[in-house]
Amino acid sequence: MKRMVSLACVLALAVSMMAGCSSKSEETKAAETTADTVAETTAETAGESAAAGDSGKLIMATEAGFAPYEYTEDGETVVGVDVDIANEIAKAMGKELEIQNMTFDGALLAVQQGVVDFAAAGISVTPDRQEEMDFTIEYATSKQVVVVKKDAGKITSVDDVKEGTVVGVQMGTTGDFYCTDDLGCEVKQFSKYAEAALELKNDKLDCIVMDSLPAEQLVAANDDLEILDGELFTDKYAIAVKKGNTELLDQINEVLQQLIDEGKIDEFTINHTTK
Repeated sequence: MKRMVSLACVLALAVSMMAGCSSKSEETKAAETTADTVAETTAETAGESAAAGDSGKLIMATEAGFAPYEYTEDGETVVGVDVDIANEIAKAMGKELEIQNMTFDGALLAVQQGVVDFAAAGISVTPDRQEEMDFTIEYATSKQVVVVKKDAGKITSVDDVKEGTVVGVQMGTTGDFYCTDDLGCEVKQFSKYAEAALELKNDKLDCIVMDSLPAEQLVAANDDLEILDGELFTDKYAIAVKKGNTELLDQINEVLQQLIDEGKIDEFTINHTTK
């Protein structure tokens, strides 16, 4: 019996020593594989739940750093023009709206994977995005403007934004693509415009390129920043749904058109820009 126990101990010690000889990279790979599997399973499960549409919830992805379209109130509750629109959509469908706040790129990816029902986050319709998602009718038009630090002197006109200009943008936005591909600027990407504003104030950026309405909110909160006259380009926003989900697309389009016809979206915008 003791010999059997001793043999078991020796075997256990050998296994332990072999495990100890495993390379760190192998352990890391194993951990990463496990984490990836869990993440994929979670995404698939959530996607099935959202796609099934039988939970009584309508799940919206957004990035709540884009006032007045989406922002947080009391530091937690997501509100804004897009949220008002989403509530109307959910009400028309007889469902409860659930909002998932994430990065802008994450919101687009969540739609593509079917993890959420739709994304509303001031999303511009581009040919590349149309290959990955379906889009509703456009419900808002905006100007892309230039925000600078007061009296900095380097950028005094929108025409000064060109190759070599150090520009802050929100990652994955049309401002990001335009400044990178069309203007050849030195682009620095941020998850939130508040982060870009801090870099601008610390003289690490020449300017920020962003939508005019969120720009007004940003400048109102930072009295050492200002918006230059003029615009770089005009942008339009739509809601994104998973590719091929025509049933949901039609339902959302019906509500959007009614809200546009009744002037409700203009009302929502005024409500979130005059507080």
